[in-house]
Amino acid sequence: MTNTTRRTLESLSKLRLRELQARFAEIVGEPTRSPNKTFLQRRIREALEAREQQTNAEPTTPATTTTEASPKGKLTKLSVAELQAMYREVVGRETRSSDSAYLVWKLRQAQKGRVRVGPIERRSGGTCDVKVLPLRMTAAEVAALDQAWRRLGFKSRTAMIRKAIEGMLG
Repeated sequence: MTNTTRRTLESLSKLRLRELQARFAEIVGEPTRSPNKTFLQRRIREALEAREQQTNAEPTTPATTTTEASPKGKLTKLSVAELQAMYREVVGRETRSSDSAYLVWKLRQAQKGRVRVGPIERRSGGTCDVKVLPLRMTAAEVAALDQAWRRLGFKSRTAMIRKAIEGMLG
């Protein structure tokens, strides 16, 4: 982060809301009515950092290669296997999809930061295998069940049903 950017960010905290909204429109390039000063400051910081990165990257990359190596054209020309490999690399987990349009879309979303990357952590319910059982009851039975679980002090009707089944089995 350059000194100019740092000074600009420090001066933002002293601005009133209307002044901050005006600076936001000036720096980001779009007007806002957001009353959240923290949000506005963060978005301004992100825009300034992106602008810095863009100016730092421009001298090293010739203009001809940026149009040829455009990610839009490049991804659509890849095979499904190549897209799946790139998905593993970018997103950080496997995919079973063989739909190239979906994989291209998902990769673009990940590159824009709109998709969570890395392995997905599932809730750990222990080592037991869980099954869901359908249960159909009449409205009158449900009303009686609701009265009973409240009267007996259970948190929910499901908690009461589990306790009753456990008592029957154990």
